[in-house]
Amino acid sequence: MSPGDFLGLCAVLITIISVFAILMGAYKRRLAFLERKLEITVGATAEKAAQYAAHNSTLENRVRVLERIITDGGSSHDIALQIEALRVEDAHDGDRVKVTKQ
Repeated sequence: MSPGDFLGLCAVLITIISVFAILMGAYKRRLAFLERKLEITVGATAEKAAQYAAHNSTLENRVRVLERIITDGGSSHDIALQIEALRVEDAHDGDRVKVTKQ
């Protein structure tokens, strides 16, 4: 192997190593971007889960009240008045607590 061949081989190896280093840097940046995107998605998902849990709890409470009204008996007029009172109460609760969607 002549000195010219050796220098040519070194130049090719240095070029390959440089290109590899540049590609690795780009790959690391892409991984950091995907990780950040995943963190944002996890935060949004946790917030939505909390909102759904709160909404589910509200619905469960309403069903319990309706079951109590129905099982306590009374005339259909009394039941209608109690259900209407719940609607009014729910409308007032909806004014106080607003759930934001993103």
